[in-house]
Amino acid sequence: DEGTTVMLSTHNMGSVEQLCEHIALIDKSHKVLDGAVHDIRRQFSTNTYRVEFTGNRVKLADVLSFTGELLDVKEGEPYSTARVKLGPGSSLNDVLKQVVHGVEIHGVQEEIPSMHDVFIRVVSEHDPATVGADMTE
Repeated sequence: DEGTTVMLSTHNMGSVEQLCEHIALIDKSHKVLDGAVHDIRRQFSTNTYRVEFTGNRVKLADVLSFTGELLDVKEGEPYSTARVKLGPGSSLNDVLKQVVHGVEIHGVQEEIPSMHDVFIRVVSEHDPATVGADMTE
């Protein structure tokens, strides 16, 4: 509360999300990322949403062909869940205006990447050979 800084060194990105407000990601002695955890997670967002719906998944895919991409669908009761990626220049409002003509929407949630996902992406972009199979799980 009084401006105290605590330095934490960890590879456990779950701990980073729970404990930290601001981070600096260091890879091989180089700072590769710096900022507020919330802002960093948003910065690495991929414009992907989970959409709970009822209706025909084929209609959903047809409608999305103009404004986005249907990544996958999990059939369920009472709702099915689709992962939808917005197309370039499309807003969530644009997509929803189209989708409501094909299916009934019950919920929408943006997929914000975890700090683990951000860590893997940043480190692999910085040095692709660094990322092993055990890091992507």
